[in-house]
Amino acid sequence: MSTTHTYRVTGMTCGHCVGAVTREVSALEPVTDVQVTLETGDVTVQSARPLTHDEIAAAIDEAGYELAS
Repeated sequence: MSTTHTYRVTGMTCGHCVGAVTREVSALEPVTDVQVTLETGDVTVQSARPLTHDEIAAAIDEAGYELAS
């Protein structure tokens, strides 16, 4: 069962930011696709199972950014 969820990330300002978030989120075991929209801060994640808030928050934090509330 594949799921898709969009998260809002704060602090991204450039292509390097997009790359960092994409790399960290893509490294999560169930993730199959990541699309980052710099202008809005949206990160759309497709995964084989739903991700927990802690899983996605940790990956975003590792990239140097934060999930928006």
